[in-house]
Amino acid sequence: SSPSKQRTAAMSASALDQEVVLDQDQEWHCILCKPPKEVFRKNYKTPSYWIKEVKLGVRIFPGKTEVSSRLRLEPSDITLAGTNLKLNGEDLVLKKVLVNGRELTADEYKSDGEHLAVQGRALRTHLQDDEIWLQTVCEIEPEKNTQLSGLYHSGSMYCTQMEAEGFRRMTYFLDRPDVMSKFTEVRVEADEARCPVLLSNGNRIEAGKLDGGRHYSVWSDPFAKPSYLFALIAGDLGSIQDKFLTKSGRSIHLEIFAAKEDKDQLQHAMRSLQNAMRWDEDRFGLEYDLDTYNIVAAKDFNMGAMENKGLNVFNTSLTLARADTATDDDYERIEGVIGHEYFHNWTGNRVTCRDWFQLTLKEGLTVYRDQEFSQDMGSRARKRIEDVRIIRAAQFPEDGSPMAHPIRPEKYSAIDNFYTATVYYKGAEVIRMYATLLGRDGFRKGMDLYFERHDGNAVTCDDFRLAMQDANGKDLLQFDNWYRQAGTPVVHASDSWDASSGVFKLELKQVVPDTPGQTNKTPLHIPVRVGLLDRDSGKELVSDTVLELTSEAQTFELKVDKPPASKPVPSLFRDFSAPVRLEYTYSDEELALLAGGDTDAFNRWDAMQRLGTKSVLDALAASDVESFQPNATFIEAMRRTVTDRSTDDLSLLAYALTLPVQGTLMDVASPPIDPCRLHAARNRVRNVIGEALRS
Repeated sequence: SSPSKQRTAAMSASALDQEVVLDQDQEWHCILCKPPKEVFRKNYKTPSYWIKEVKLGVRIFPGKTEVSSRLRLEPSDITLAGTNLKLNGEDLVLKKVLVNGRELTADEYKSDGEHLAVQGRALRTHLQDDEIWLQTVCEIEPEKNTQLSGLYHSGSMYCTQMEAEGFRRMTYFLDRPDVMSKFTEVRVEADEARCPVLLSNGNRIEAGKLDGGRHYSVWSDPFAKPSYLFALIAGDLGSIQDKFLTKSGRSIHLEIFAAKEDKDQLQHAMRSLQNAMRWDEDRFGLEYDLDTYNIVAAKDFNMGAMENKGLNVFNTSLTLARADTATDDDYERIEGVIGHEYFHNWTGNRVTCRDWFQLTLKEGLTVYRDQEFSQDMGSRARKRIEDVRIIRAAQFPEDGSPMAHPIRPEKYSAIDNFYTATVYYKGAEVIRMYATLLGRDGFRKGMDLYFERHDGNAVTCDDFRLAMQDANGKDLLQFDNWYRQAGTPVVHASDSWDASSGVFKLELKQVVPDTPGQTNKTPLHIPVRVGLLDRDSGKELVSDTVLELTSEAQTFELKVDKPPASKPVPSLFRDFSAPVRLEYTYSDEELALLAGGDTDAFNRWDAMQRLGTKSVLDALAASDVESFQPNATFIEAMRRTVTDRSTDDLSLLAYALTLPVQGTLMDVASPPIDPCRLHAARNRVRNVIGEALRS
């Protein structure tokens, strides 16, 4: 460095010393004071330091694992250089702390059961451009880690689970999603006989043998990632291998690991992975970025599956399948979850969430992507029906309970509480509404801009909305209400028909109910996909049209070119175009018409569900459940479904013959509800229909 640069740096350091020493001393006195129990989104602040690079050494021994971490720190702002640093840590035995190779004295750092604090003075460098390397050496006991969070031992392997806050149980770190670091060197060492397989994120760059029957493996991930995406596996495992050729011509090594006795059940998972990689290239133009993609199936894994960069970890229930032991549902579920975790490589890993309040940014978006993948791999109608059944049976009740919360919460005491149906599945429906409003091409344009702007960054739900808005030149500001308001909206619909002009008027009113802590809510931006059917012939008079309900009440006009004398039958919220409850008074005959002839497969099923719901609730209200007889129109609609030979998708017919599940019925029945009587009412309707259709 030049002499003038050194003098400037020294003067800057001196000035900073004078300004911040007193504040630093005061902060140091209470730096390990307990933080508030509740965390609020509005209180987000960037950390004083970023961790730009990580070099990790993990030496595994029976009953003890040594973790040495070297963190390259960088002040998040020049004015914060030399400020105190507070790292997260839990159940760690701290052995030493060093800065740039110098071991710190006892008065330069302090720790408790949850944090390590380092004096700002110890982090000062002589020159402004000098690097700051903080090293800690800790010991942990994975064998005693029964939380299955952090590094733990189970069966034949050592395994990690870091989301949401598990990395702090392995070493001291800024364990938050906005701190994105390049893990340039992860060296894993263990006994070769007990742990012949050593894996971590990224690409393996070195491996070798050591004295005493030990060996090591070194991994490097060139992409910055938050700590929750770190993974490490060490164990005695079997595997299958394959490859995938990307559109740009790169050959990717694929390997899936499991217990040796389960190796013969991995082929379906491998095919599912290859299908997902190909689909993401075709649908979104997203290509895999590393040279290796590994998946490990673990028997004791508490998250179902985890998208760690380049090293996914799955529960065996979502990985293993063999024709003589697995059902069709097992095969489809595995394919969907393999796809979900792979799709996170871009929507969650390359672009992640700034803080845990933005969890739906990665999960809602990726659930939508895996739903679309599964629809393209199988039946679009059946998959859509299955997803809506989850929404109605699990998320709608959550939205109407004391636990109601927006897809982007405003506060939490423990982030683990927000891995919910609302964040995941309602979040996916919000993403789907973007696609409904913008069309497939418009949604793709928004996704392209999202990655162009934010690749390699930790961002917010607002950033995603703005990318969709700017890419399409469409005002989506009101869409923010979906992120900040809890509760399931109710849309009331009424209509009128002018046969002389051929104008069908549809009046829609939206009500967003009060939920705990939220009242007097503002209108939502609701896409309403509709069509009109001829009442007599069942012919479609107006095909798919997307209306945009943005006010409390709006009236829309649909023009029919060749108007019939009878009022058309509206097909509302086709493909479940918004996660709302629809209040519209359909007659049984109108529902039977929709069930038998609507061009929208979802509404065909939904019409039958409405007929079924009405019959079960009528049975529930009857004086004698066991003598109740369902409406003849419903039984005839069921008969037409059974004898339908024109519909190719037999799974759609199978679902049409299925009565609403108990959870959905509980959600729509008027309280007080006797669950046992409701169960008996559902069984009665099912038994009567079965007898009527026996021939």
